[in-house]
Amino acid sequence: MKLIDRYILSRFLYNFISSFVILMLIFVFQSIWFFIDEWAGKGIDMLIVGRFLFYYSPNLIPMVLPLTVLLASIMTFGSFAENYEFAAMKSSGISLFRAMRGVIVFITILSIGTFLFANYVMPAAEFESYNLRRNIANLKPAMVISEGIFNNIPETELNIKVEKKTGDNDQILNNVVIHKLANNSKNNQVIKSVSGELVNSKGSNYMQLVLKDGHYYEDILTKTIKQRQKYPFAKGLFETYTMNIDLSQLNNQDLDEKDISNTHKMLNAKELLRAIDTNFLDNRKYFSNFGENLYRRSGALELKMNIRKNEVLESADLSTLTTDDILGYFETWRRSQLLDMAKNDIANSLKTIQDNRRKGSNIQIRIKRINVHYLALHNKFALPVACFILFFVGAPLGAIIRKGGLGLPMVLAISLFLVYLFVGMFATNFAEDGSMEPALAAWISTLVMLPLGIFLTKRATADKAIFDSGAVIERFMKLFSFLKKKDETESK
Repeated sequence: MKLIDRYILSRFLYNFISSFVILMLIFVFQSIWFFIDEWAGKGIDMLIVGRFLFYYSPNLIPMVLPLTVLLASIMTFGSFAENYEFAAMKSSGISLFRAMRGVIVFITILSIGTFLFANYVMPAAEFESYNLRRNIANLKPAMVISEGIFNNIPETELNIKVEKKTGDNDQILNNVVIHKLANNSKNNQVIKSVSGELVNSKGSNYMQLVLKDGHYYEDILTKTIKQRQKYPFAKGLFETYTMNIDLSQLNNQDLDEKDISNTHKMLNAKELLRAIDTNFLDNRKYFSNFGENLYRRSGALELKMNIRKNEVLESADLSTLTTDDILGYFETWRRSQLLDMAKNDIANSLKTIQDNRRKGSNIQIRIKRINVHYLALHNKFALPVACFILFFVGAPLGAIIRKGGLGLPMVLAISLFLVYLFVGMFATNFAEDGSMEPALAAWISTLVMLPLGIFLTKRATADKAIFDSGAVIERFMKLFSFLKKKDETESK
């Protein structure tokens, strides 16, 4: 490698690594604030938090890496242009493409490495972070009951709300409300008390809740409908009532448990292709059964049987007859009956179809499932290509604006990246619900940047500004001269 290539590549690598570290730290701290509500009160140590952030960090690469490439490119080549180093290179016969050659080789290697990283490392990291996050969510809270909200204690049937907690260890509760679920998951028992106290021995799997000066209300579950219509209930008063809450299941939560491994983010390209084929065949079978059931429920078979009962139409070819021809063979009362039947059946079928098109329906869930798999597959290929194209956006732009450092380059890089990011986010949302082709949604943000990269590269190679105001004014002057000559010709 020649001296000029080593010099340019070293400057680019310095800006690239420093930008990557800074941006990664910013996004990691943002993730801490995002997950802080899930960690608060779980009694987990910093080692577990650090472990989760280590597993979660690869998920930030699709946002950090394109911005890093864009920012490092603008900073590096903007600094060369600002310090007239490009002018010295051009005077020596070194073109912009020749100066970029070493960095282009590095970006090519980086793009290949990015695909391998997205295909193998990110699915494994998603597997670890997803399961660890799920296990942390099931840990026993350090403070089992919080003030002012209903606290659903996992592995129990209790929802507890307290107005205020006092005492040395917040063990004294004021205005306690407890909803207890029955076996049918219905809230059939409510307990209220003026005060209560939490009693929990260190190391014990049981917590006692001692309630004082309260009452309870309970719906009585009856076996017959006649008795149920009387709404029987029981209520009573108490001075002291003690409840034992079993926390053994919460205390035994294993943070290393890994029982979920089949989400679309945990699969590599080959596994995604298999999952897409499986989902496609499953969806085709489901939609076929749905269509057959809809046809049976539409009343078409019953209507056909009624038509066949007519002696004249029994041997007729129905495909050659119009609706008026068929109805003409029936009496007036029977004709009206058949039309009403068809109208009701069509209305019911339309309602069924509309209900299944709504968000959250089984059909929409199936459509979204296969769309997110397509998105995940194409994103693995779109990310490395995006890094390559964004380099050809940032490097020429830096050479044109002739500014290095973290001022203007940072503003331009963030502005362009936000366009890239928001286009991708909107396209992803449209693709998940089927409004856009998933393959197009994964590539559209990259395709938006491609014309800009070609335009800026041409302008920088020709040593021109982004917008040549002189050329624009000259074109307007030519247009005005042409219109003036045309008016003079017409007046003659």
